[in-house]
Amino acid sequence: MNQLIYEKLPSDISERHVLLMDPVLGTGNSASQAIELLIQKGVPESHIIFLNLISAPEGIHCVCKRFPSLKIVTSEIDLCINEEYRVIPGLGEFGDRYFGTDD
Repeated sequence: MNQLIYEKLPSDISERHVLLMDPVLGTGNSASQAIELLIQKGVPESHIIFLNLISAPEGIHCVCKRFPSLKIVTSEIDLCINEEYRVIPGLGEFGDRYFGTDD
């Protein structure tokens, strides 16, 4: 299971509407952890909108099943995730593209 490394939210986060952004929704695990943190901080589920560029059906189902009042906004739903949990066809590793890392 992933571990929270860093968190810095406004003290009045529970009184706000939150746009939670992540470029890719694959399995839904990371998104679910971030959403759970917001809920623990007092943000109502219905006040969270999860925004992303590309989603896999598995991730959408995972998040929507766990948080039925949350809204997801995406620009594209791809086919699936592969055995390495990457969205297919996807866009590759977003961090590598964004930060210019070559492998």
